[in-house]
Amino acid sequence: MKTIRHIGSLAFVAGLFTVVFAGVPWHVLAAEDPRVPWWLRIAVFCLLGGILVVLVTVALEQATNKRPAEAPPPAESEAEVLLLNSAEVPDRQTRQILGLVQGHTVFAIWLGKDLSALIRLVLGGELTEYTEMMGKARATATNRMTAQAAELGADAIINVRYMTTSVVGSAAELLAYGTAVKLSE
Repeated sequence: MKTIRHIGSLAFVAGLFTVVFAGVPWHVLAAEDPRVPWWLRIAVFCLLGGILVVLVTVALEQATNKRPAEAPPPAESEAEVLLLNSAEVPDRQTRQILGLVQGHTVFAIWLGKDLSALIRLVLGGELTEYTEMMGKARATATNRMTAQAAELGADAIINVRYMTTSVVGSAAELLAYGTAVKLSE
């Protein structure tokens, strides 16, 4: 079902770009000729057909309560750095505070997945396209933060926090930050 939805999304995007970037200039240049060329007709059918395919596949997926496959957990950093959202590590003393570490990324989804999410807004349900995007962004930002702490020789990152903001359209910025520390044995 997901493959069919992706094909519909590709058809929509191809049709949209053909209509906008080729069809509109053609209409401006050949406004006297009332015939619509075959390539523009195909582009319009791809655009409308793509929307229909995505709509049907999302509706069928929701009707059968089929959930998309969960993404595998992100690969762990080679350096073992403990991550905590508390100010202290239980049963361990902080020997040295190394300072603030952070990981930052901006993720976006392509227009075809944005279309699927828009249809889910109408039909209801989880916006899985954005859930997957934010999960990947969180893993990337966390890995970058952990790598920065490992470079400093940290044993742990305490007070780990995540912050997200919308950048533009379907793009989101994600920042992971915390305090890198060395622990006593």
